[in-house]
Amino acid sequence: MTTTDTEGSGAHPRFAEALRELGLDDLHSRVRRFPDATRTAAEAAAAIGCELSQICKSLIFAADGVPVLVLMDGASRVDLDLVREALGADKVTRAKADVVRETTGYAIGGVPPFGHRTRTRVLADRSLLDHDVVWAAAGNPHAVFPMEPKDLVAHAGATLVDVRERTS
Repeated sequence: MTTTDTEGSGAHPRFAEALRELGLDDLHSRVRRFPDATRTAAEAAAAIGCELSQICKSLIFAADGVPVLVLMDGASRVDLDLVREALGADKVTRAKADVVRETTGYAIGGVPPFGHRTRTRVLADRSLLDHDVVWAAAGNPHAVFPMEPKDLVAHAGATLVDVRERTS
């Protein structure tokens, strides 16, 4: 599978198509591709030169067996109990790699916040709004794009919640 689209932006072809469908064609020129993987939030922040919390992680969980996307800042961990409460679910677990790919069409480490194969419920942690710009995966582990958090949340169709794990 190729990791670049026909326009050479570095975005995954499905994500590039999602940008077109959302009227975000101008975002293609802002996608940044790196020779080394930006699979983890720490790798992405180091490559971009931004704070770890400016990375938007797109994480798939299973809430009572149903996939749900959680958007979280790169410096934080998701509190599964808070996700469970936000969804009114009995059980929330991290989705397995095959479920992530089947649900989103992307591999772990490259899942963008929108442009997925299937429609899922999306939660976005409010911590993302602490920044003017956040960076998210563009469909593969080597490409990221910048976006204002409120726009990212809107395009993802996300509900704002507080699901960040609190440190004591």
